[in-house]
Amino acid sequence: MPRHLVVGNGQLLINIDQFLQIRDIYYPYVGQQNHVQGHANRIGVWVDGVFTWLHSGEWRIKPGYHRDTLVTKSEAFHEHLGIKLIIEDGVHQREMLMIRKLTIINLHKKERQVRVFFHQDLNIYENEVGDTAYYWPDHNTVVHYKRYRYFLFNGEFDNTGIVQYTTGVKRFQAAEGTWRDAEDGHLHLNPIAQGSVDSTFSIEGAISPGEKKDAYYWMTIGRTKEEVNSINEYVKEIGTSLTVEKIRMYWSRWVNKSKLPSTDLSSDLIELYKRSLLIVRTQTNQNGTIIAANDSDILQYNRDHYSYMWPRDGALIAAAMSRAGYHGMVANFYRCCAELLTKDGFLHHKYNPDGSVGSSWHPYIGKDGAPQLPIQEDETALVLWAFWEHYKATGDIEFAQSLYRFLVRPSAKFLLSFMDDSLDLPKPSYDLWEERLGIFTFTASAAYGGLMAAYNFARLFGEDDRADIYRKGAERIKKGIETNLFDKELQRFVRGISLKKGSNEITVDYTIESSMFGLFAFGVFEPDDPRVIETMREIEEKLQVKTAVGGIARYYNDYYFQQTQNVEDVPGNPWIICSLWIAKWKIFKAKKVEDLKEAKKIFEWTRTHALPSGILPEQLHPYSGKPLSVAPLTWSHSTYVDVMNDYFEKYTALTSAKKH
Repeated sequence: MPRHLVVGNGQLLINIDQFLQIRDIYYPYVGQQNHVQGHANRIGVWVDGVFTWLHSGEWRIKPGYHRDTLVTKSEAFHEHLGIKLIIEDGVHQREMLMIRKLTIINLHKKERQVRVFFHQDLNIYENEVGDTAYYWPDHNTVVHYKRYRYFLFNGEFDNTGIVQYTTGVKRFQAAEGTWRDAEDGHLHLNPIAQGSVDSTFSIEGAISPGEKKDAYYWMTIGRTKEEVNSINEYVKEIGTSLTVEKIRMYWSRWVNKSKLPSTDLSSDLIELYKRSLLIVRTQTNQNGTIIAANDSDILQYNRDHYSYMWPRDGALIAAAMSRAGYHGMVANFYRCCAELLTKDGFLHHKYNPDGSVGSSWHPYIGKDGAPQLPIQEDETALVLWAFWEHYKATGDIEFAQSLYRFLVRPSAKFLLSFMDDSLDLPKPSYDLWEERLGIFTFTASAAYGGLMAAYNFARLFGEDDRADIYRKGAERIKKGIETNLFDKELQRFVRGISLKKGSNEITVDYTIESSMFGLFAFGVFEPDDPRVIETMREIEEKLQVKTAVGGIARYYNDYYFQQTQNVEDVPGNPWIICSLWIAKWKIFKAKKVEDLKEAKKIFEWTRTHALPSGILPEQLHPYSGKPLSVAPLTWSHSTYVDVMNDYFEKYTALTSAKKH
């Protein structure tokens, strides 16, 4: 189930489903320690003796956001009850605070007694053992805790706080949870429970005919009871209404801090651009780790998740955000990578949000029994490439100098050493999809881009001898790509090659592969080089999903979440990033404004296949268009940001040239 809404601040991330139920609470890292793990935290409404849950199917629910901010604005309508809810959720930009405003509208011509029930189902520290939930009468709040994780819950309606409450056992023996206790509109006031526990409380009030009233629910998180109550007191001091407004205003100013150039793009496309900036912000930790995705439902498929930092994803995301003007937000990514670099100068497969090495399926020994590095070389190379993009966007020479010795030089040294001398190409490593070992066009292109970045940094700091070594290494890789990864008969580049152990026999992988966009994106060749044109045309033609959904697959006969064996029409599921890479190429090679029309169509396709809230998934079902795998995928949003900036720059350049 995709996460239709996400709110966060770089330490606290909360995911909300289509029924407006909290499904994930990550703290103190985005992506690490999910204290809910996908369980539904329900919302129920009791009106004049009739009770219903928002997830019951009786409500018409429309999840969404306020425009240009990270505060949600969702609607829920129950025709029989004659009640409409407008629900706004936000996470404070500084405090560990999530607040929810409910505007309750009475559509009947009589006064109504309304009770709203909130259910809390936590697995603190990611397990149900040893939790405690209790009612705290001193502050009229409900608290859940275990060790150094405290969660305080409070509410307000008609200037009154929590009215009814209960705590109890969940998912143990016959106990379903305290949410069942709410369904008659009355709670049993059990003050404490320990073990596998949950809690439910109500806020209550009267609403006159046609009237609307505001109610509030909030949660504070910290290491101690005193800490969470301090934030609770902050809310009461500021006032619930003003707290929500301050959060809305901050995120609105954050996303609008840079003025966008005037183009012919629609307001809907610009809105998705800003939404993407905000979504990427929620997936970025203060320590610099940028997390791929935090949709915990992926656990049901392989007992692992996407809550990791892949250095490749992180590099491409960070580069996109720098181009968009959010340099400060991603500066710690480069500091983080400098700290994570091994003594040999490479980065591992992936990392946990706290910077520790993540799980991996890349072995340290090859099929031939020989030791191998279990890495994807592009991950190291792209961090170097992105760091130069960051410098170009900021001109911050002091920041570049601070990491030159610790990030640039060791990474470049590794790239130079990790070479197959007979091929003038990088040694075998795993491809960007983490599926196969070999020498790949994307990896080689990334290595070229990384070494050229190192060359530029060395020149910047007056190390001309070192710069010359880096440049020659990059030129060597370019030569290797032209010699060994280009098929003269087909007149296009191939996905990759592999060497048979003990011989010079080369096996060529001719699979059509979307990632070969790296040939022009990382500066190896010009986008209008005939060899690049033929390669990209082949990608566009052979990887096009020939259904009403459309889009571009990763590669021919992609098995991941595969929905059909009809690979002629559906070579793979359509991916957001792969489709946008085609738009990137069309923008790069555009010579006049009219040439940008096809890229605009891909932007519109992307917007059409976002969730109504603006959330972009990883991939789509090729027949229904519904999200597959995780949503939101940070890489999808950052690629949209990146390619939109390509459009901004090219449109400005072409229209300026036309005027002169």
